[in-house]
Amino acid sequence: MRICLLLPIIFSTYFTQAQPSIIVLGTIQDAGSPQIGCTKDCCKNLFIKPDHSRQVVSLGLFDADTKTSYLFEATPNISAQLRQLKNNSKSLTDLPNGIFLTHAHIGHYTGLMFLGKEALNAKNLPVYAMPKMKSFLEQNGPWSQLVSQQNILLKEQTNNKPIFLSDSLSVTPIIVPHRDEYSETVGYLISGPRKKLLFIPDIDKWDKWNQDINALIGKVDYALIDATFFDATEINNRPISEIPHPLVTESMQRFNSLKESERKKIHFIHFNHTNPLLNRQSAAFKKVIKAGFNIAMQGNIFKL
Repeated sequence: MRICLLLPIIFSTYFTQAQPSIIVLGTIQDAGSPQIGCTKDCCKNLFIKPDHSRQVVSLGLFDADTKTSYLFEATPNISAQLRQLKNNSKSLTDLPNGIFLTHAHIGHYTGLMFLGKEALNAKNLPVYAMPKMKSFLEQNGPWSQLVSQQNILLKEQTNNKPIFLSDSLSVTPIIVPHRDEYSETVGYLISGPRKKLLFIPDIDKWDKWNQDINALIGKVDYALIDATFFDATEINNRPISEIPHPLVTESMQRFNSLKESERKKIHFIHFNHTNPLLNRQSAAFKKVIKAGFNIAMQGNIFKL
């Protein structure tokens, strides 16, 4: 009888151990919040009293049992984000085991500068990048100095080819259409022992992609996707054709046909400083939640 009573406890403990997790380290669009030069209500008080939960979009992948961790995106907030990742992974060092980059827009790679000799002076930290992104870093300063000084060790990725971090953990880059001035743009499929997470912080429009986003959501457990702008009214000083993104209102309409269980997988992320979803009391925030979707928050954890 005693053995029977202990078995569920032993099994439960075993099942919850060695489970890698994703932590949201930032949710904001590249230029941050408050954004430089902004005098609108969305920013003016934040210059006086900063909100430290408003960091540029980034994810951390960690396994507390093995004390390993990986960073997705090297943002201008990399110092604070690496410390938060260290605390969750129980690692003895601020350095992750590697960094995965999506593309060459300012919020997604410029944090690499803190790995150089003026700051951390890292030694051969693996940085995973697509071919064009890799060439961009190798051929343009100051990034090329990180390579020549062996602060970073570039690892070339291949579209749709998984990189195995362990027997039960892999990361697969997936090319998406975006403004690719200097590099390709990818999202990532992060697969753990039991669950999968899709991360697409930037894409032009769902219709431009050669994949069906609705079908892809059906194959994962979590989907953290581009929500830069809630609707077109936010963009009143630049042509929206210059900065295309799927509006949240467009995405909600596209995903409205999904079952409730599928809509719950979706967590909107990568918010422009003007996006009303940053205000939990806004009508936009309440509308998204009522429709069965989620809004990513810094500190959210997703078990894989």
